[in-house]
Amino acid sequence: MTDPIIDAVTRALISVPGLKALVLGGSRARGTAGPASDYDFGLYYEQPVPLDIAALQSALDPLVDRAGESQVTAPGEWGPWINGGGWLSIDGRKVDLLYRDLGRVRAVIADCRAGRVSMDYQPGHPHGFCSAIWMGEVALCRPLSDPAGVIAALKSLTVPYPDALRQALIARFQWEVRFAIDVAATAVARGEQTHIAGSTYRALACLAQVLFAANRRYLINEKGALAEAAIFPAGIPALGEATTAIWSAIGARNFETALEGLRMLADAMDDAVARA
Repeated sequence: MTDPIIDAVTRALISVPGLKALVLGGSRARGTAGPASDYDFGLYYEQPVPLDIAALQSALDPLVDRAGESQVTAPGEWGPWINGGGWLSIDGRKVDLLYRDLGRVRAVIADCRAGRVSMDYQPGHPHGFCSAIWMGEVALCRPLSDPAGVIAALKSLTVPYPDALRQALIARFQWEVRFAIDVAATAVARGEQTHIAGSTYRALACLAQVLFAANRRYLINEKGALAEAAIFPAGIPALGEATTAIWSAIGARNFETALEGLRMLADAMDDAVARA
């Protein structure tokens, strides 16, 4: 079944100078999108010939709802990991463009396959940007234009899920779940709800990373990660309900109840890793 927005964006962008591959990402690529889901497009380019931004803007102007108001950035303007792109509106739908430097993506995939990952501060990612996201994007994307087969070649490196990456992510995040709980506990005596909530989020985000890695699944976005992890074969029964109860307890300032719920999830996480 065709999608008019995907078709229109593909036709508009495939001839932009410097574009080596165009992919559909996010929930629409994975087949989990709802009617209101965003459209996420990955634009892959090679150095030293980056995307022609003026040509990209001209190609988009006829498509966007308000021509001249939707601007695309130069590569690098959004930082080293969210490398640039555009936030657009097409036919009333939110459409995101994200740039990816193929040279850096190849290097990150090589690192991931060798069990080397990094975690960096990044606006829009409250837990941070894990380098393995780039590998997951390649693994899960749907190529729309890949004339030289660059995405196909990279996809072949993502299957099967590398055991070295699995081990690295579990080692990186499993210990931090309990550490974050302990950090939250130190703030209970002072009633610092914001600090407790922040530490709780970090504990739950680390837990999601562990469950995804244990089940050999790529985590590419914190949004919805716990809901997805709840149905993994090596998962935590009633994870969604437990998470809701924890946040309700924090909202009611029942901090000890929330921490006890977190500790139970940490124990269940360890069991899930052992089962996997």
